[in-house]
Amino acid sequence: MDIEFSQDKSRLDVSKIHSFLCEQSTWAKGISLETVQTSIDHSLCFAAFKNGEQIAFCRVISDMATFANLVDVIVWPDYRRQGIAAALLEQVFEHPSLKQLRRFTLATSNAHGLYEKFGFTSLVKPETFMERYQNDIYNKR
Repeated sequence: MDIEFSQDKSRLDVSKIHSFLCEQSTWAKGISLETVQTSIDHSLCFAAFKNGEQIAFCRVISDMATFANLVDVIVWPDYRRQGIAAALLEQVFEHPSLKQLRRFTLATSNAHGLYEKFGFTSLVKPETFMERYQNDIYNKR
């Protein structure tokens, strides 16, 4: 596999990321380009490239000391089922600022098996977690 990984935000194809999130994702339909750009600006981003084309993306929201949340894990359809998601996640979990975190969270509806390989489980103390969730917030504009 001739894949290059990068954390250089200047290499990101933000239009491609936005298009996927806005039109194809199950979690961010209707999200604006401005919101995607702001989220990238304020996150640690990881991407995979093949022959200069971006083929995967994810970002981590973190204080870089105690907590992180993994979000927007994308492998474009033509590149799925080739181990790229796992390779991208290896990049995430090898990042020096993310190695010693007490808590790392994510939400997934269909990739539990992938994340379990990286140590994710159901919440240890679900009774202590709460959320404020605004479903379809991007479609209310």
